[in-house]
This record gives sequence, structure tokens and C-alpha cells, in this order.
Amino acid sequence: MNTLTAGAKAPLFTLQDQQGNAVSLQECLTRGPVLVYFYPKASTPGCTVQACGLRDSKAELDSHKVTVLGISPDPVAKLAKFAEKQSLNFTLLSDEDHSVADAFGVWGEKKFMGKIYDGIHRLSFLINTDGSITHVFDKFKTSDHHQVVLAKIVG
Repeated sequence: MNTLTAGAKAPLFTLQDQQGNAVSLQECLTRGPVLVYFYPKASTPGCTVQACGLRDSKAELDSHKVTVLGISPDPVAKLAKFAEKQSLNFTLLSDEDHSVADAFGVWGEKKFMGKIYDGIHRLSFLINTDGSITHVFDKFKTSDHHQVVLAKIVG
């Protein structure tokens, strides 16, 4: 796993959102900075807490013109259910073949309860309008992820 770092160019991608529409990072960057956050699985306790924190912080993120893109290997239909059940107000993207997770260096070996498997590591990237990564969020709890992100954005 070779995770991208601050200063690197973010890989451009286009993925399907929870409604099945194509969403491209390049297009999102024309509106302002983008927070790309990777999470392992929709509708699990940690991922739900993290998503709801971002949902509840959307007005403040919007005031800084930050677009939020949540990426997981879940299929579009599962993302739609997750977004509806939690009233999520930002875009979720399906990366079923984990090619975007691979490009950002967040797909790799994980250990849970003695088992070793490949999956998404919970990391977030703040990307500037020029496509460069300005910050990598790798130290946070799911419950305070939104606060850590806002503290960096607000300065």
C-alpha cells in the first residue's frame, strides 16, 4: 500500500454515485476544494457515525465551497439505501473494483479479529482546485472525523 501524501497530484477519476450518475473529480474541482473520504462499508456502525458527522457539518463545509465525496467498494444500490436511511446530503461513490482506492493507496492488507484480508483503509484527502492533495487525514476517530476536517479547512 503506497498511500498518496500532501503535495501529490490526486488521480482523476469518474465513478457512479448513489443514483447511478457519473461523477468526476475533475468536474467537482471546478467548484472548489474536494474532500475525498474512503470508508470500508456502508451501513456499518463506524461508517454511519462518520457519514452522519459530515452530513451534520455540510453547511459549514459548503461555506468553504468544499465538496464531499465518500468512496467505498459498495454497489450503487447499497449506497442509495445508506444515503436514504441516514438522510445523507453529499455524494457517495461506488468503487466496486477498488481501482480508485488503489490509485490513492488506501486499498491493502487489514487485520480484524485474527483474520487478514484486503480492504479499504479509512483515510481522507483534501484536494485543492489545482488537483493537488493539500492534506491527508489519517489520525481521527469516526466520531470526530468531521471536526478534524473542519479544523484544517477553517485553519
